[in-house]
Amino acid sequence: MATYTPKNILITGAAGFIASHVANRLVRNYPDYKIVVLDKLDYCSNLKNLIPSQSSPNFKFVKGDIGSADLVNYLLITESIDTIMHFAAQTHVDNSFGNSFEFTKNNIYGTHVLLEACKVTGQIRRFIHVSTDEVYGETDEDAIVGNHEASQLLPTNPYSATKAGAEMLVMAYGRSYGLPVITTRGNNVYGPNQFPEKLIPKFILLAMRGKVLPIHGDGTNVRSYLYCEDVAEAFEVILHKGEVGHVYNVGTKKERRVIDVAKDICKLFSMDPETSIKFVENRPFNDQRYFLDDQKLKNLGWSEQTVWEDGLKKTIEWYTQNPDWWGDVSGALLPHPRMLMMPGGRQFDSEEGKDTSYISSPNQTQMVVPTSKSSVSSQKPALKFLIYGRTGWIGGLLGQLCDKQGIPFEYGKGRLEDRSSLTADIRNIKPTHVFNAAGLTGRPNVDWCESHKTETIRTNVAGTLTLADVCREHGLLMLNFATGCIFEYDAGHPQGSGIGFKEEDIPNFTGSFYSKTKAMVEELLKEYNNVCTLRVRMPISSDLNNPRNFITKISRYSKVVNIPNSMTILDELLPISIEMAKRNLTGIWNFTNPGVVSHNEILEMYKKYIDPKFQWANFTLEEQAKVIVAPRSNNEMDASKLKKEFPELLPIKESLIKYVFEPNKRT
Repeated sequence: MATYTPKNILITGAAGFIASHVANRLVRNYPDYKIVVLDKLDYCSNLKNLIPSQSSPNFKFVKGDIGSADLVNYLLITESIDTIMHFAAQTHVDNSFGNSFEFTKNNIYGTHVLLEACKVTGQIRRFIHVSTDEVYGETDEDAIVGNHEASQLLPTNPYSATKAGAEMLVMAYGRSYGLPVITTRGNNVYGPNQFPEKLIPKFILLAMRGKVLPIHGDGTNVRSYLYCEDVAEAFEVILHKGEVGHVYNVGTKKERRVIDVAKDICKLFSMDPETSIKFVENRPFNDQRYFLDDQKLKNLGWSEQTVWEDGLKKTIEWYTQNPDWWGDVSGALLPHPRMLMMPGGRQFDSEEGKDTSYISSPNQTQMVVPTSKSSVSSQKPALKFLIYGRTGWIGGLLGQLCDKQGIPFEYGKGRLEDRSSLTADIRNIKPTHVFNAAGLTGRPNVDWCESHKTETIRTNVAGTLTLADVCREHGLLMLNFATGCIFEYDAGHPQGSGIGFKEEDIPNFTGSFYSKTKAMVEELLKEYNNVCTLRVRMPISSDLNNPRNFITKISRYSKVVNIPNSMTILDELLPISIEMAKRNLTGIWNFTNPGVVSHNEILEMYKKYIDPKFQWANFTLEEQAKVIVAPRSNNEMDASKLKKEFPELLPIKESLIKYVFEPNKRT
C-alpha cells in the first residue's frame, strides 16, 4: 500500500469542531507539514478551538469564505497548496429546514469554487472531501449489514441533499479533470469544542444548568457516535493511506437510541431521567437510523479506540471546565432552535435566554405543505389518502405511487399512540382512506423487540388499534400493512407441500416477540369492520440498492439459509393495495405473490441477471440460531383469495423476473 506524504495542506472550516481536532493533530504530529487553515468564523466556529496550534511555526490561520474564488485561488498559489481537506459546511439538520438556501450556498457552491480552483491551478495532489452518513438516507431498521461505500445515495433532508450534491461535483471533477479526490462519509462525532446545537453538548449544558433534556419525537431514533480524537486519527490515516477515487465510511457498529444517550447523561449528572427528560415535537424527516459498513477504513489500519463511557466522561469533564467557551448559547439550547447563520456571530430567531414551553412556537421551524387545488375546492376529492409511515420503506413507496397516479395524499404528522394527534390529522387532511405503513420491527432487527417489549406493544398493538378506532369513528377505511411472519411450517402445512396458510388460519409462530404483537393486533382488528389487513412477507422491490430489500440483504451475506418462503414483490403488489382501497375491500388478505421461492433460487437469478461472478454459501437453521436471539418465521401462504380478486397477479418467480431482475439485467 503506497503512502502519500503531503507538504502544504489547506484545511477548510478548521475553526469548527471536527476540523479543529484534525488540524491540531496534524500540526502536533507532523512539524514538517505546513498547515494553512481557512475559516469565515461562522456561528459554530471558534478561534479558541485552534489554541493548541496557534504558536506552532507550521500553522497559519486565514479568515475567509470558501465561496470567494479570488481568495481560494490566491491561497492555493501563494501557499503552494498540494493537499486540501475540505471540512467547511453547514451541518445542522434543524437549521437546514429554515435556511436551506444557505446550505446550498455553503455546501454546494463553496465546494464548487474549491474544485474549480484546483482545476485551474493544477497543483493539487489530494482533495479530501468530508461528507456525511446522512447522504445514504435512512437505514432499514432490520439491517444487519450497514451501508457500504457503493450504496445508493438517498438523502431525506436539505442538509444531506446538499452534501450529496457536493459529492456529485467532487466525483465529476475527479472523472472529468482527473482531480485526485477522496470522499469520506462519517457517523455522528462528539467530544470537546462542539457547538451546543448538537445533541450531546446540548444535553450536557442543559444538565449543567439543571434543565430538562428535550428529545425530538419518541427518542427511539438510533445513531452511532464516534469520539472526536478517534475521528481525527481516521482522517490522518485517510490522508496518508487513502486511495484516490475511493470513498471511505468513518463509522462504528455501536449504536445508541437518543433516549439512551439522554439517560446516560442523566446518570452521570445524578439526575432522574423520569423528570429530567421531555419529549417534544419531532423535526421533519427525522431519519430513524444510519448504519455504516466501516470495513474499508479498517483495512487501512484504523479502528475505534475510545469506548462510549470514557468518551462521554471526557466530554462532560471538558464542558464543566469550559462552560463559557461559546459565550451565550442559551438560544441554541431551545428544543427547536433556528440559527440565522450570520458570519461572525450567533443569532437566533427565538429570543435568546428565554425559557420556553415544549410546544412549537410560531418562530420555530415548521414544515409548510402547499395546499392542493382539490383541498380548497368545496367539492370533496374522489380520492385522498392519509399515509402513516412516511420514513418507512412501504410508506415512502406508497407516496411515490400516489404521485405517479395523480392521487392526492398527505403523510400523517400524528403519532399512532396519540389519539388526539390522529384525530387532528383526519380533521385537517379530510382523507377518503387511511394507509398504516408504520410499525416497530426492531433496531437493528427483530431481536431488539425481545428486550424492548413495552415499546413494541405500545406501537404495534396500542398504536395500530388506536388508529383503527379513530378511523372507525370518522367512517374511514384503514388499510393496515401487517406481516405474514406469524406462521411457520407445521404438520398441516409441511414445507414443499404447496399447502399454504389461509387468511382464516390461526397464527402458530411464537418464536419472536415482534411476531407475537403482530398476531395479537391482527386478532383484535377483526372486531373492526373498517380495516383491511395486508399480510406482507419478505418484501422485495426493483431497487436493488435499497438496504431494506430482501434481495439486497441476502446478496450481502456470505452465508444464507435456504428455505422456500412466500414473498411480496412490492412493484406489483403496492399498486394493488391502492386498487383495494378504491374497491373498499376489508378483512384479512395474504398480500404475497402465489407460490414460494427459496433463498438459493433468488441468488441464482441474481447471479444470472446481475453478477455472474456472485458466490455464496449456505448454513443451517441451527447455525443461524447461534447468531440471532429470536427464531425467524418460514412459511408458505395461500394467495388464492388475492389471486381471485386480481387474476393478473403473477406467481412469485415470474414476478421476480418481470419486476426485479429483467429491469436490472446486466449480463
